[in-house]
Amino acid sequence: MDAYLPALGGGLLIGLSAATLLLLNGRIAGISGLVSGVVSGLRRPGERWFADAAFLIGLVLGPPVFAILAGHWPAMRIGAGLPVLALAGLLVGFGTRLGSGCTSGHGVCGLARFSPRSIVAVLVFLATGMLTVALMRVAS
Repeated sequence: MDAYLPALGGGLLIGLSAATLLLLNGRIAGISGLVSGVVSGLRRPGERWFADAAFLIGLVLGPPVFAILAGHWPAMRIGAGLPVLALAGLLVGFGTRLGSGCTSGHGVCGLARFSPRSIVAVLVFLATGMLTVALMRVAS
């Protein structure tokens, strides 16, 4: 049971941060939309994009701060090279635009709001992920 506590805590923090952003800023915690809003906000100085930027900064700084406070950095291994990672990033960006959002917006916030569009999007995400794993296992 203790092995599941970090995942439970992380899930609770994700839900709490998404709910807080929605309640205090009226924004859905879809990371791709927040990044897009911050980038376009930098080009249009009059708009309020500071809360989105603060949320994203906290998202990036959260893991290193946790690692410092916990006293260790988890071991990581990335099995793919830079070209594969770059292609994967481009495909994720393309899919985010095609699906009008990302897994955080649709999966965390959309499902919680019972959005039909998000339910369909999450089913497509999951089916695509399962198909990719199955194809990779066949190929190896």
